[in-house]
Amino acid sequence: MTYFPDLRRLPDFITIETESECASFSGGYDILLHDVLVHMEQTTDCMKVYLSAQSTPVQRIRMRWNAVLPAETRFCADAWERGYGDFEWRGFVPERVMPWYFYAYTQNIFAGFGVRVRPDAMCFFCCDPAGITLTLDVRCGGTGVILNGRQLICAEIVCAEYCGISPFYAACSFTELLCSDGVFPKAPVYGANNWYYAYGKSSQEEILSDAAYLARLTDGLKNRPYLVIDDGWQKLRSEHSDQYIGGPWRSGNERFPDMAALASKIAAFDILPGIWFRPLQNRDTAIPPKCRLSFDPDCLDPSVPETLAWIAQDVKTLIGWGYRLIKHDFSTFDLLRFWGSAMQSSITNRPDSAFFDRSKTTAIIIKDLYRTIYESAENKAIILGCNCVGHLGAGYMQMNRTGDDVSGLNWERTRRMGVNTLAFRMPQHNRFYFVDADCCGITHSVDWEKNQQWLSLLANSGTPLFVSVKPGTLVPQQEELLKSALARASILQDAAVPLDWLDTTCPANWLIGGQHVAYNWFDQTGIQNLLI
Repeated sequence: MTYFPDLRRLPDFITIETESECASFSGGYDILLHDVLVHMEQTTDCMKVYLSAQSTPVQRIRMRWNAVLPAETRFCADAWERGYGDFEWRGFVPERVMPWYFYAYTQNIFAGFGVRVRPDAMCFFCCDPAGITLTLDVRCGGTGVILNGRQLICAEIVCAEYCGISPFYAACSFTELLCSDGVFPKAPVYGANNWYYAYGKSSQEEILSDAAYLARLTDGLKNRPYLVIDDGWQKLRSEHSDQYIGGPWRSGNERFPDMAALASKIAAFDILPGIWFRPLQNRDTAIPPKCRLSFDPDCLDPSVPETLAWIAQDVKTLIGWGYRLIKHDFSTFDLLRFWGSAMQSSITNRPDSAFFDRSKTTAIIIKDLYRTIYESAENKAIILGCNCVGHLGAGYMQMNRTGDDVSGLNWERTRRMGVNTLAFRMPQHNRFYFVDADCCGITHSVDWEKNQQWLSLLANSGTPLFVSVKPGTLVPQQEELLKSALARASILQDAAVPLDWLDTTCPANWLIGGQHVAYNWFDQTGIQNLLI
């Protein structure tokens, strides 16, 4: 029995929204509003939606399929970029914005609806008891795109129903339909990142101490770990400039005097060097003014070809120094001025601002940035995205940080952000990229009993494990547990399965290696620090 509408058929209504008018139409594969043409092409496995126009600035296309949906249906949505502890199954919320794809579940029937990765539009769904709406946002920043006769592939819409398998495995099967060309590391990725104990206050000497410690913990492991130098190394970042965390990215500061020599010294420990950077925030005075965003001269506009060429050279510089994992961060916020949790249907908080090249949609501009970073690495380094639009980055990054920051100071933040994104973004793992649910921050500020469970889950999840260990924190017994966790993470494993994800935002019951493992994420005194 089919419970849900097939979105691969023609929608009942199509609405075209330009900067000057909004008009709705019914029926037909070609919808024309003045010089704006929406063309639909039905294939055996998807519905392709094309948009072309001459001079009319186009903002959005809305597609509506009318259908009575089962009243008891529950829905699980993806997110614009990272999760913020907010992935969950819910009933009908008609105004709920569900970016990129969503799952529906009722009476043991599971359905998935979505658009394939890397569309030319920012896409989101809404569901109500009378049907499904898909919005294709084709704006350039906050203004209409001017295509000048070009044609976009706004979306390739897919859907599928599953019966007789668990919702989690159905979700994995459906997610696979959305991406057929993901790129992945050649081996499991694990290691250390200094952020959650250093928080930007670090030095070359501390990094080398971390490298020696990581080498000792992983001695004898065939698959070697990465040591990622996070924020704090760049030229304008020092003990007295905490308000600015951008570039230039082609030299270190007084605490990191020689970044190439540092990479070589890390490698001498048989550790793979990694490094963080924020590609769009850059005060280098050599960058041409035309490359900068009109609304923030500290940040670069990737719709400008010269900007992409500059960023490509930044990446090549890091590669040339010897870094073999490049973590790029903050691109969603720097472009749209919203964190993913606030984007909703607005997407950007700059409603009057366009990027330099108004012939490109926001989605295309973001894809161009990710592709530039990926191709500039020339397969010499793993690309790890953070604060990235994962649906646009699949195929352009081997790893993606799929949740907001955990913490080396506050267990509640780790519980809320880390466990939630690991569970709900797990269907993307090894399909879009490797999902990175963030680090285990090991400091005296975080209760070891709880943190050790998070460490254990990450190490046995089949996803990357990174640890931030404040020197001197662990006693020998704890150190042995950490050593075992790193060894476990260094080998290929099946993905862990959240068994209770239908019922909670923080799954405690997991299937790991064929065994049921239960975790206790909560302190007996209750949740602390709700505002984090």
